[in-house]
Amino acid sequence: MMRTIQKSMNILDLLSDPSKEDLKTALISLNIVLEDVQTELKISESKPYYRKLLYQNEDVELLVMNWSQLECAPHDHGSSQGWIKVLSGSSENTVYEISENGLPSELFTSTHTKDHIFYAPKRGIHKMKAEENSALVTLHLYSPPISGMKVYDLEKCSVCVVSDDCGAWWPDEQRQKLKEIQLNSLVTYTKSN
Repeated sequence: MMRTIQKSMNILDLLSDPSKEDLKTALISLNIVLEDVQTELKISESKPYYRKLLYQNEDVELLVMNWSQLECAPHDHGSSQGWIKVLSGSSENTVYEISENGLPSELFTSTHTKDHIFYAPKRGIHKMKAEENSALVTLHLYSPPISGMKVYDLEKCSVCVVSDDCGAWWPDEQRQKLKEIQLNSLVTYTKSN
């Protein structure tokens, strides 16, 4: 694992305000495979995935995620863009667009298998899950590091801006809800300090 982190630092520290293509090239250059991160993976039974931050500086962050059989919520990545590489298993990725009422509506779903790399644009909304009985592990490279992520609850017609330590699910802890917006009435609830 130390070799992987050192190699990541050598490549990622060269990036400054990287473009979409710079990020993709860096992710490919890292050449990280499942065996490189196996010791960092834990299992989450109650959340869609366990995530481990492998490396971060002010321009980029590199994460690995070990997926359960739960689906994450539709979400964006704030003002970050990035690339996702499937290290093992198969992922179902559903892409959304915002409808007139502010709620995401499905555009399409695609399947990504081992070694496939796909793009997550700024403000793009998607959700992911492991295909049934698939041992999905994904590697994520974002720039800048994700902050201000919005998570959508389509049944409640709500969106929540979550804290940086929350994943792509509706927060369990009140402190992780930075801002909650009821979309059908556009009533805004802001966390008080």
